[in-house]
Amino acid sequence: MRPLTEHDIRTSFINCSKGEAKRLGIPKDLADLPWDDLDFLGWRDPGAPDRAYLVVDRDGAPTGVALRVTSGASASRTFTSRSMCSFCLTTHTSGGVALMTARRTGEAGRQGNTVGQYVCTDLACSLYTRGRKQAPGDGALMDESLTVDEKIARVRANLEAFLAKVTA
Repeated sequence: MRPLTEHDIRTSFINCSKGEAKRLGIPKDLADLPWDDLDFLGWRDPGAPDRAYLVVDRDGAPTGVALRVTSGASASRTFTSRSMCSFCLTTHTSGGVALMTARRTGEAGRQGNTVGQYVCTDLACSLYTRGRKQAPGDGALMDESLTVDEKIARVRANLEAFLAKVTA
C-alpha cells in the first residue's frame, strides 16, 4: 500500500459525513507504518474505543470505511474460546476478534442498514498474513499450504468482498 497523508485518509471515507471524517482520530505514527507490508490501513480510535477505521487502495484511490466495534458479552468462561478473522483467517483466543459493522453507502445507509464482519480487533491482518506479527496464544495461524502471496491475495479478495457489500 502506498503511504497516505492525513488529508488522503480524511477525504477517503465513503460511509460517514465529512464532519465525522474531520473529527475521527487519525493514527499519530503514519510516517512510521510498514506501508509495504499493509494491504489496508486499519486502526481503532483511541478516543472512541467502539470505533475503528480502515482505508484501502481501491482502483488507485484510497477508500475509507468507518466501523463500529461490537463488544461481546463479558461472561466469565471456564474454557478458552477461539475466533477467526474473516479477512486473514487468523484465529485468536478470547477478545482477539470482534464483530465490526459498517454503515452501507447510499439510501441503504441512510435507512440504517449495516454490514458486519468478524475481524482482528487490532486490524493487523496484513501483518499476521505476512508473519510479521503473531496472535497471542497457540494455534494463531492455520497450517496451510498456501504461499504468502496467495494468503495476501485472499486477504485482499475478502476485503474487496466486504467493501462490495458496503457499497451495494
